[in-house]
Amino acid sequence: MARLSVIIPTFNEEAYIQDALFSVAFADEIIVIDSFSTDKTPEIAKKYATKFLQRKFDNFSNQKNFALKEATGDWVLFLDADERVTHSLEAEIKATLQNPKHGGYKINFPHFYMNRFLYHHSDDVLRLVKREGAEYSGSVHEKLICKGSIGKLKNKMLHFTYKGLENYIVKKESYAWFQAQQQSDKGKKVTWFALFFKPSYRFFRSFILKGGFLDGVPGMTVAAVNAYGVFERYVKLMLLQKGMK
Repeated sequence: MARLSVIIPTFNEEAYIQDALFSVAFADEIIVIDSFSTDKTPEIAKKYATKFLQRKFDNFSNQKNFALKEATGDWVLFLDADERVTHSLEAEIKATLQNPKHGGYKINFPHFYMNRFLYHHSDDVLRLVKREGAEYSGSVHEKLICKGSIGKLKNKMLHFTYKGLENYIVKKESYAWFQAQQQSDKGKKVTWFALFFKPSYRFFRSFILKGGFLDGVPGMTVAAVNAYGVFERYVKLMLLQKGMK
């Protein structure tokens, strides 16, 4: 079977990293790329990772691409510290790599929030790819590029992304700066239409079109915070255009 490398980016993930590492113990190589954590993340990671790397964080793509150059497996699985590979997903990954039909595979991520998995607030994300020709682009909500066609695995990845409402909002605000900077660099301008319509549409899309209302109060909360994140992005873009930050 083809060799599998797992890449896990970290920063102050002492509460999550060990379980993430245990869930991919079946891999031939586990690489942790750390942004100089100040908690016990390095200490924990060094016990279980094949390679422990540290690099000053500038953006998500550069961080992952740096680790990708250190990978030796034929295939690479990208995992965040708050994600878990289930036994069923592990079995499917192993079976897939015995006879791969595509150059990359998407995995479905139902988000965990308020003590339940939100199956109507999930994403299909490209995470398992052939190492040759694979690369990330974009500084936030980075995009993984691979050679060949893309398939989808049936089993889901557990994602414990929301560590409370306050943490969720802070995370959205942090991403908003990166996204605003990207748009500013491309010369995009803020319009009043975008400022008010796009956040509203994001809520409508998440809560109605994607069926978030079926997830109850947690689904409504996630839809509202996502809409807030879009609003924050345009506010921050306005500040950047005025030379403020």
